[in-house]
Amino acid sequence: MGILQVVMFLFAGILCTESKFMVYNTSQGVVPGKLNVHLVPHTHDDVGWLKTVDQYYVGSNNSIQGACVQNVLDSLVPALLADKNRKFIYVEQASFGWAFFQRWWRDQSETVQGVVKQLVSSGQLEFINGGMCMHDEAATHYVDMIDQTTLGHRFIKKEFDVVPRIGWQIDPFGHSAVQAYLLGAEVGFDSLFFGRIDYQDKAKRKNEKNLEIIWQGSKSLGSSAQIFTGLFPENYEPPPGGFYFEVNDASPIVQDDINLFDYNVQDRVNDFVAAAVSQDGRINALYSTPSIYTDAKYATDESWPIKTEDFFPYADRANAYWTGYFTSRPALKRYVRVMSGYYLAARQLEFFKGRSNSGPNTESLADALAIAQHHDAVTGTEKQHVANDYAKRLSIGYTEAEELVASSLACLTQSALDTGCGNPTVKFQQIVVVYNSLGWKRDDVIQIPVINEEVAVHDREGGEIESQLLPLTAAYVGLRNYHAKAYVGRSPAQTPKYLLAFKVSVPPLGFRMYSISNAKRPGASSARSSVHTFQSSEKSTVEVGDGNVEEPVEQSFSYYSGYNGTADESQNSGAYIFRPNGTFPIQPEGQVVLTVFRGPLVEEVHQQITPWIYQAWIGAVRDLALQREKKV
Repeated sequence: MGILQVVMFLFAGILCTESKFMVYNTSQGVVPGKLNVHLVPHTHDDVGWLKTVDQYYVGSNNSIQGACVQNVLDSLVPALLADKNRKFIYVEQASFGWAFFQRWWRDQSETVQGVVKQLVSSGQLEFINGGMCMHDEAATHYVDMIDQTTLGHRFIKKEFDVVPRIGWQIDPFGHSAVQAYLLGAEVGFDSLFFGRIDYQDKAKRKNEKNLEIIWQGSKSLGSSAQIFTGLFPENYEPPPGGFYFEVNDASPIVQDDINLFDYNVQDRVNDFVAAAVSQDGRINALYSTPSIYTDAKYATDESWPIKTEDFFPYADRANAYWTGYFTSRPALKRYVRVMSGYYLAARQLEFFKGRSNSGPNTESLADALAIAQHHDAVTGTEKQHVANDYAKRLSIGYTEAEELVASSLACLTQSALDTGCGNPTVKFQQIVVVYNSLGWKRDDVIQIPVINEEVAVHDREGGEIESQLLPLTAAYVGLRNYHAKAYVGRSPAQTPKYLLAFKVSVPPLGFRMYSISNAKRPGASSARSSVHTFQSSEKSTVEVGDGNVEEPVEQSFSYYSGYNGTADESQNSGAYIFRPNGTFPIQPEGQVVLTVFRGPLVEEVHQQITPWIYQAWIGAVRDLALQREKKV
């Protein structure tokens, strides 16, 4: 009945040649007993991919891709005001002047902001997911996923007094069970929707009508980790049939101006009716949102099959497993992870010292890290100039946070020295502050480059700390000089000769101070490491540490070549797809020299395999596990 009313109304519009504005009956809601088609208007806005976040927002650099998020948001308000039954959902928040909704929001007048708040209150505009970005689920750390979601939700709660109900991960390349329980059920979402699952799994689920499931992301948490999950039949496009209205799509758009030669309302209605009849005939279409759809599903009191574990790996066709991005742009991946740990410590120190809105703070780094979790950022699937943009934002955030960390540590040390914290003036040339951002005690050996071999380490009470000097290898010095020049713009004035190693013990969420000074009395300097050099063929057993465990080690180095595609099989290997075309061993260039450093705290084994492969096995002599560092 509902569809007949709409069709009759549309046909009646054809006769009203004086009409300037076509009025449609859009008031229909969910009708029991019919196949309800929920039309969900949405936009998917990457916070960087082919263009940078700024370019996407303002619509520049359109030779790469025609996209302008600002136009989407500018046109949204009048479109919703034109019809109170229209709905729209928005996802990406990204803040601090860098991208998308929060940037657009700050540019609006109080009048427009008031209108938007009313649209949110009425349910016409709904925030879905609500994070700063639509984060990846494979290359991200769960702490970063939580942080970026929290930042977005905090803004929405503050400005609109609402909390997103629905998870909307429609573009990441496979899905993790962590998303289901930690960033789904535990966040308080009522449902989760996405589209990218293995093409064979999707075909089977479509055939068995199992695209809607209860996803239990954690076995140990049981039903509390369950969330209703909808899997799209065609990624984030509508079902096939000519009703896809994306820019540049082949589907004809609806043109409802009767004065146009291309007026096609009747044709488009007929197409929709034909599609409805071919399905069931009892079709009811309505403007909707994922929240409305979820409520309707819950009201049916149905049961759905339970899914456990991940939706990894993702493949969209044969020989197209999207696992290449697990390792694409490894330097950016490491940069994001290092900045994540630094941000954790900086936030804690910011709290201890007291947050300042006018001075250095962690906001810039927080926002840079948030958008770096995007599924085309930390994944490494973006263009090079976009990767550079992410790295630049991280660097800007780190620089500001570094000032905060320095002043906070100075404040903490002065407080510990009973000199107050008014104007921190501690000179760090002679004092090392070791901070532990974790919630448990840390016992570790740290290493600091030094120039003079006559050095000693003391704790806060003046007691001498056992220390050891390790000679610096050419590989280490070369890397240090390279990074120093990149960071400060020039090569170091002096080259250190040794790494000073000493053991530290730091309480949870606490710090320890150590002083490094010239040794003024005989016997007070650090122990020198003994150096032993072997050709790899000379010695089959190398003793590291206490020597209580003998472990056979056999290693080799190889590389794979990527599949380059053919006329018959065009799928290449690349940033997204891992498709190797053979594995090839890397042969050492000549005899591999084995260098062993021995001392009271640390013992190391160094090898230069090729000019571009260098590795070090690092073993702490006392109660600390053997570690291996590989520098490539």
